[in-house]
Amino acid sequence: MKELSLHLLDIAQNSIAAGAHHVDLTVEEAGDRITLTVADDGCGMSPEFLAQVTDPFTTTRTTRKVGLGLPLLRLAAEQTGGALEVESREGVGTTVTAVFHAGHIDCPPLGDMAATVALLAQGLPEETELSYTYKTGRGAFTFDTAEARAILGPEVPLSLPEVAQWIEGYLAEGEAGVRPEPAPERGTKLDTVREGTR
Repeated sequence: MKELSLHLLDIAQNSIAAGAHHVDLTVEEAGDRITLTVADDGCGMSPEFLAQVTDPFTTTRTTRKVGLGLPLLRLAAEQTGGALEVESREGVGTTVTAVFHAGHIDCPPLGDMAATVALLAQGLPEETELSYTYKTGRGAFTFDTAEARAILGPEVPLSLPEVAQWIEGYLAEGEAGVRPEPAPERGTKLDTVREGTR
């Protein structure tokens, strides 16, 4: 997968398929690290299944005998010098944490988290809630479908295209408020002006 947001989309869909009533997504950018976390209260995994969960030939799917979500996420994290950790208990839930070193040449871009979370919210079953938190050194922004549903009322579902569009815009605006400032690139006009004044 070319973007980290697509990995999160895949893992979150697994949480929903596992019967989770609540799925928490967290993206934290701190220094040179990007940490992705998906935590759910779904059916969880047995110790035996958990021990093999990053093997591509271990899957709960009935449509095919290969499951690539967690193995690909693990590979992507480890290629940057990071790691993947999966904790799970049957009947309690599962937490997947992936750490990436953002400065590594093999680190995929974060991608469009606003569009990803809006898509997840649009397809949520009525009995499932989703929360998304984006954290940086500048602060944190959180979106929760339970709050959105309370504001919209029972007659306006999250699946409406207009609602999904509003959620995506709201998320993009919230993320922009806490997004880290990009480092200035060398060779820009500002650098040329600075060099000329020395």
